[in-house]
Amino acid sequence: MLNACSRWKLVLTLTTALFLSACDDQKPSQPPAKPTGPITSEALSWDKLPGWSQDQAQEAWPALLSNCLAMAKKEAFWETVCQAAQMNPANDAASARLFFEQYFTPYQLFGENLKAEGLLTGYYEPLLQGSFTPSERFQYPIYSPPKDMLTIELAELYPELKDKRVRGRLVEGNRVVPYYDRATIDGVNKPLAGQEIVWVDNKEDLFFLHIQGSGRVQLPDGKVIGVAYANQNGLPYVAIGKRLQEWGKLKPGTINMFSIKQWIRDNPTEADKLLNENPSYVFFSLRENIEQGPVGSLGVPLTAGRSLAVDRKVIDLGSLMWIDTTYPDTNQPLQRLMFAQDTGGAIKGDLRGDFFFGTGQQAETWAGHMKQKTRFYILKPKTTTPAH
Repeated sequence: MLNACSRWKLVLTLTTALFLSACDDQKPSQPPAKPTGPITSEALSWDKLPGWSQDQAQEAWPALLSNCLAMAKKEAFWETVCQAAQMNPANDAASARLFFEQYFTPYQLFGENLKAEGLLTGYYEPLLQGSFTPSERFQYPIYSPPKDMLTIELAELYPELKDKRVRGRLVEGNRVVPYYDRATIDGVNKPLAGQEIVWVDNKEDLFFLHIQGSGRVQLPDGKVIGVAYANQNGLPYVAIGKRLQEWGKLKPGTINMFSIKQWIRDNPTEADKLLNENPSYVFFSLRENIEQGPVGSLGVPLTAGRSLAVDRKVIDLGSLMWIDTTYPDTNQPLQRLMFAQDTGGAIKGDLRGDFFFGTGQQAETWAGHMKQKTRFYILKPKTTTPAH
């Protein structure tokens, strides 16, 4: 039998070998293409930023201070900005806009072939009904991170693989295999039995909780607890709405969270087949402070209406962003200052974002329908900051 240290060495060795083998098998016949990413415009004047003069920028102050919890520790520029923000909080829109104008310069982002418009979706913090005790009603578990799941940070060996992680488990013979997929975790054998933190009463709501990444659960006595993203099984996210379209079950343009949920309710015998098309599975922890927003990938609480999930390979977490779009199903402008404080499995690409709407019925409605063409701008730090 191998001791714990030897087992981990074996895991790391096997994982490295598997990774290098995969690279050897896929060597390109020509030099690899340069990394892609968004193209920025020339620096813009603030009056060229659509809607800037109308934004109630003082409402972004909580998101700014939240951003400071992470960024002030990383960069001298942000330390300066955060000290100024704490010493002189903005009480009105004009003074808040002036503050940002002093420290940042806006640039528009363009995608491949100078594409100007990207996609903005939305997410929110759902409320589920649940219990700490399973019953005929409460039979769908929310799991904590599995004790047998191994997580290996490849960047420790290969810095170019920052944010790349391998998740798996040891099986007989000390082989490393991928971790269980959704079908197995929710299947009849229940491999994670005993690691439940709470049970809920609705299968499709639980599935969408995994997509949202955090939520609230109301217990039978009325108490509300929070659950927060803690880990993931390492398997890729697959959009089940796309599957329904491919199967001819829903028409293009009609697919959103509500139409998917309705299809599941109308087709209960096919529900598991559909849900299992997404092998990705999220694990949670209890969140103590539910009044504070859920914590995003930046490690700070999210602010409803001001926090944005991005592709961190394209946009650095902590960046200030400006979006120019509309609310879903309306012509009402949605133009405002945002903070890149989160990521998401489906948020990939040059011009891609996910708008955090918060919690409640209105947030759910907006998030469920949000799928808007959007122009994205980034606010870069000025090379020189104003003296105080």
